[in-house]
Amino acid sequence: MNPKLCLAQDPDADDLLSTNPLALLFGMALDQQIPMEKAFRGPKDIADRMGGLSVYRVAEADAAEFAAVVADKPAVHRFPGSMAKRLQDLARYLVEHYDGDPAGIWTRGQPGGAEVLGRLEALPGFGDQKARIFLALLGKQLGVRPEGWREAAGAYGEDGARRSVADVRDPASLAEVRAFKKAAKAARG
Repeated sequence: MNPKLCLAQDPDADDLLSTNPLALLFGMALDQQIPMEKAFRGPKDIADRMGGLSVYRVAEADAAEFAAVVADKPAVHRFPGSMAKRLQDLARYLVEHYDGDPAGIWTRGQPGGAEVLGRLEALPGFGDQKARIFLALLGKQLGVRPEGWREAAGAYGEDGARRSVADVRDPASLAEVRAFKKAAKAARG
């Protein structure tokens, strides 16, 4: 049985995120400049519009047609064109480097935490911070805990932290993460 994620705060979208590694990676890629719930609901919207979510279908789709899927009302992201390209680049990368198996990032060859982090950082649209958050999400909520994962995830891997999507398990923890981010932003001035 898969752990039940609560990132989109929508049962159907969260079911997809809980069972489909591509959906989870897409949600993480979309999670910038829009509310977290909308970002993680995006993969379900794409799946509904495409009749499913397949790494090969996204990778092989005509760029303009896939951009139209992402832009269809309501748009999946506030920047649908650039995000459609980013998602398609991500899907193509997964096909090229992981034979279309998104979970291969954390399963292929039994990698340690630092190696998984490096693999995540290499993904189109993922930088250091996004990769660390995703690694923390894998460890904290999905039980993917390669040796050294907490250290590789940095502060995002800390037990009991409320700093990112990796710590959101319900509406209460979402509020705590938002409060942490607001306080951190205020401290930066």
